[in-house]
Amino acid sequence: MGTAPEEIVPLPGEWPVDPQDDVPISESRIWVDGCFDFSHHGHAGAMLQARRLGDELVVGVHSDEAILENKGPTVMTLEERVAAVEACRWVTKCVPSAPYVTFLPWVSHYGCKFVVHGDDITSDSNGDDCYRFVKAAGRFKVVKRTPGISTTDLVGRMLLCTKGHFVKSVKDTLSGEAGSGSPEERAQYASYLQKIIKDYATDESGLQPGPRVWIWDGSNAAKLENTADEPGAFANLVNGKSPKPGQRIVYVDGGFDLFSSGHIEFLKQVLGIEESEGRKRGWYNQEQREKRLKEHGEDYGPAYVVAGIHDDDVINHWKGLNYPIMNIFERGLCVLQCRYIHAVVFSAPFSPSQSYLKALPLGVPDVVYHGPTKFIPLTYDPYTAPKKMGIFKETSGHSFQHVNAGEIVERILKSREAYEERQRAKLQKAVIEDQVKLKEEASK
Repeated sequence: MGTAPEEIVPLPGEWPVDPQDDVPISESRIWVDGCFDFSHHGHAGAMLQARRLGDELVVGVHSDEAILENKGPTVMTLEERVAAVEACRWVTKCVPSAPYVTFLPWVSHYGCKFVVHGDDITSDSNGDDCYRFVKAAGRFKVVKRTPGISTTDLVGRMLLCTKGHFVKSVKDTLSGEAGSGSPEERAQYASYLQKIIKDYATDESGLQPGPRVWIWDGSNAAKLENTADEPGAFANLVNGKSPKPGQRIVYVDGGFDLFSSGHIEFLKQVLGIEESEGRKRGWYNQEQREKRLKEHGEDYGPAYVVAGIHDDDVINHWKGLNYPIMNIFERGLCVLQCRYIHAVVFSAPFSPSQSYLKALPLGVPDVVYHGPTKFIPLTYDPYTAPKKMGIFKETSGHSFQHVNAGEIVERILKSREAYEERQRAKLQKAVIEDQVKLKEEASK
């Protein structure tokens, strides 16, 4: 018999990412691995919980070939999936092409004592538990799986064109006044949402305050069209880190549906432009760095990025069908976990008017950025106001600019038969995995 792929231990110089020599094992260095096909907030939730168990988080990402053999076709390429993992605020290092069956020499090479996974069973193509080796070694820790979201759920929404996930009002849902179920169930769900938003609005440790979060309350006309120029009202949802002295306030907005490498690269590009501008202003001079450290106890970048997120009905108005595939809370959590943003505004207007920009809690932004991606058939320019104000900038093209919700759905529909088979296989595997889980629990 040949050697299984997961049993191959790379030689120094052949590991996917440095270091090439083994790292001393530390209990505070945690390993997580997975497919991470679509960067939904369930993945981020597992990473957040894992990061809270240690000081460093190493995330292994399986190759397209390994996933195809064990699970079915991926929607996103390895490069796209790696970009999403690297953008997560709580990730310290990303390891591409990590083995599908978690193999101890890989975990140990990167200095990780423990492997963390959700409280579900994951099996390989033979039906064996992917974590059998680390479990046997006593190096496995379980975290809670985020309910109500998975790649399988999202693929199902695309194939079935459902709209049941839409949120009618962020404000009313968070107060327990809107949503499905009894008043008690709505209140319980509202409490859950408030907690998870606060959890995701944390810094890179997952323990301290991170992004600030607001909800914007304006008329439907102001949210949908460019005809109502109104300031609206901002409600504070999470108190996070405020801008530091000297930082430029940057505003971006979007649907951020199926949050992916296209959105991530845009946000990364925005920070890159601001860093380049900061370099010209001497932001990174040794003298300036030392001054920031002395006066504020830390060094920090030259930009503070505020991301506005549009409501479900606003996106559906422009894109039609069953867009957005993710509801506003799911999209908001994806944006919150991204290391390239510092604050979020839920229910932001599609067209940021002058009154809205002036009413932003941090004041008029220094610049409003938008990317070159055109997925919505617009009937007007939504950025007329920031252009008139002289604060608008468009980022240049990039290698992931074609990756948006429309592109991802198209990939699914082009290979509909393969993904439907994947859905069926996933359900069949789930039955077996549930039986294994019950046996494990019974033997404890």
